[in-house]
Amino acid sequence: MKFNVSKAGARLLSRRAFLQNVVSTSALAAALNGGPSFIGMPWSGAQAAALPRDADVVVIGAGAAGIAAAQRIKASGRKVLVLEAARQAGGRCITDTSTFGAPFDRGARWLHGPDTNPVARLSRGAGVEIYPAASSQRVRIGRRQARASEVEEFLSALVRANRAIDEAAQGKADVAALSVMPKDLESWGPSAAFVLGPLMCGKDLNDISVMDYARALKRGSAALSRQGLGTLIARLAADLPIAYETPATRISWSGRALSVETKAGTIACRAIVVTVSNAVLSTGKIAFAPELPKRVLDSASNLSLGSFDHVALQIPGNPFDLERDDMIIEKADGARTAALAARIGGSDLYAVELAGSLGRDLSAQGETAMEAFAREWIGKLFGSDALKSIGKVHATRWNHDPLIGGAFSMAKVGAQGARKILMEPLGALHFAGEAAHETQWGTVGGAWESGVRAAEGALRRIGALSEPQEKKPATKKKTRRRE
Repeated sequence: MKFNVSKAGARLLSRRAFLQNVVSTSALAAALNGGPSFIGMPWSGAQAAALPRDADVVVIGAGAAGIAAAQRIKASGRKVLVLEAARQAGGRCITDTSTFGAPFDRGARWLHGPDTNPVARLSRGAGVEIYPAASSQRVRIGRRQARASEVEEFLSALVRANRAIDEAAQGKADVAALSVMPKDLESWGPSAAFVLGPLMCGKDLNDISVMDYARALKRGSAALSRQGLGTLIARLAADLPIAYETPATRISWSGRALSVETKAGTIACRAIVVTVSNAVLSTGKIAFAPELPKRVLDSASNLSLGSFDHVALQIPGNPFDLERDDMIIEKADGARTAALAARIGGSDLYAVELAGSLGRDLSAQGETAMEAFAREWIGKLFGSDALKSIGKVHATRWNHDPLIGGAFSMAKVGAQGARKILMEPLGALHFAGEAAHETQWGTVGGAWESGVRAAEGALRRIGALSEPQEKKPATKKKTRRRE
């Protein structure tokens, strides 16, 4: 694989080489969705009137998967109702427009493979502009930019580490990614481990299954939304019957009398699509009657959510001389490191990305600890004078959101098959979400596709969609031989 280093030395390197083709996953960052004003308004009938007492299909959750499922069911002409525990749509895709006076995606930002991504294809109709992600990344060594030769060393370390994980995934036994990392990455080892682990997967390499990692579809190009990805997701939900602040408390999913109970009433239905996060599914906040099979509960637990938060900072005047949407990585000497998303959307907004075990620990300590680390880390890279430019600061704490409980799923060692189990319907009960996609987990596109899949399964269950026909092998037409 070839990498292009700019003539300016090691100032820039290809985003595609660095963050997409080099690695097989990328972070679906997420954050706490309370406090500021968010894009996405409640359904006008959700609180003012009683809930409908019946629907063909009830969808639990108005994140990307739930919205996709509801759109598909609505398009079939069947009655659908979405129940959302939060006060806005989006799930892990939320755009905050008030904290900084500019769109701030508290959760997911990236649309991978925009040419084929189903969410990207819907952006124009939703009146949301998407644009190609910046084609550059920067590497810093202390307070200076890395030289061209140093960038090549780093890229080589990334490629070798990634190749080692892919090769290990060809074996019969699943192992932790850390155990197969090359031992001779030398001083670039910690940075490579950070990029491939926390930054890309939300977990440290010792918690990452090589088989789950290698199974992920290579991401290719990426795009960003000028108005915010959360804005796009909310607009795709705008015409759907969604009852906000209405969590499902009990789901009866077996037999003929299916229903979903809420504090506002019980809805009878013929099929159910559940799109809550694995963290919520594992905690038992929703009661199931009968109880879910052990294999399903184990799968949700084995696909636990990683940790990925933003410490967003307003820094006017571009004092660091960075380009729009630049990503800065440092040559780290250990696990106490981060990444910097600079001048997001061309604004004065920056985000220190805290992920993996370090991010989880800092989040547990609270926003003050997260902000202190972000300031310390920026000062280390750009000097103490850089701290004088920092204005408003706000940290997300997605792990502590009771409606989500983390970032996105990563299979425990030996548990890659758990995704397939979640994809299997239980009679009229169907699961969807990024965790229920074998190759595009951790992405908005994967969540959307899983929602469509679950919706079509529900429609087949109620007789609104015919079973897919298996293609018969073509047979050659016999011709009479002429004498």
